[in-house]
Amino acid sequence: MPPSEPVSERRGAAAQTCAEERKGFGVRGRADAAKAPRVPKYLELKEWLLRGVLEGRFCAGSALPSENELAQTFQVSRITVRQALDLLRATGLVTSHQGKGYFVRGISALQDLGRLQGFGEMMEPLGIATRSEVLSAAMVEAPAQVARALNVKRGEEVVKIERLRIAAGVTMSVDLSYFPLDVGRPLLALDLQRVDVFKLIETDLKIEIGFADITMSVVEADVELCADLPLKPGAPVIHIERLTHAMDGRPIDFENLYAPAGSHRFKARIPRW
Repeated sequence: MPPSEPVSERRGAAAQTCAEERKGFGVRGRADAAKAPRVPKYLELKEWLLRGVLEGRFCAGSALPSENELAQTFQVSRITVRQALDLLRATGLVTSHQGKGYFVRGISALQDLGRLQGFGEMMEPLGIATRSEVLSAAMVEAPAQVARALNVKRGEEVVKIERLRIAAGVTMSVDLSYFPLDVGRPLLALDLQRVDVFKLIETDLKIEIGFADITMSVVEADVELCADLPLKPGAPVIHIERLTHAMDGRPIDFENLYAPAGSHRFKARIPRW
């Protein structure tokens, strides 16, 4: 939601940022320019604006510089500016309002419910770097719900991995995952901070993932969640329960994901019949 100050003031601040940051726009050393093909100006401008959003120079809710300001500052045509802004809007990081301009949205992960994706795969089209902070990773006795989901005996050992999923420095979710020992134990020795678990399972463990059963609900944030997420107690939280199966139908990953309500969006194509 845009802040309450006038649009002109917010845009003025953005224009100042625009002028201050112009120095590095489109500048290459002669050696670099000779080696690399020329990048169209609208792509350069789009990437510059994208970096400004991800690095916090243009904050969520603030207005981007106007088309005229961008055209004058970077000495490009308004058509070039519109091409850049249209590409930026396609990422979902900005939105436009007729007669008011372009405004920065909060970073959000767009999950296609018709396709099984890891967090990094969801954010990759936006050009946003992702990583995980592993809070805990150990072998534990399976609680009753986990035992039922993974089809193991209650109390049997499983691997529990708890992570924060982070995009552009913003904590997007808390993920609590359980794996059967033959899947989870090898994962403990792999790069859980920089690589999606799905990718590790498929490339390192050579297990082909088949499908997942997903249930979504909205719950209230408790004190424990608020310690890891930028939330206040009682705030709405998206809860996603996902049970992932190998191609042969065997359950291999039981996950509970908790995310701030504005950090994730979902899309699906649903037939009428």
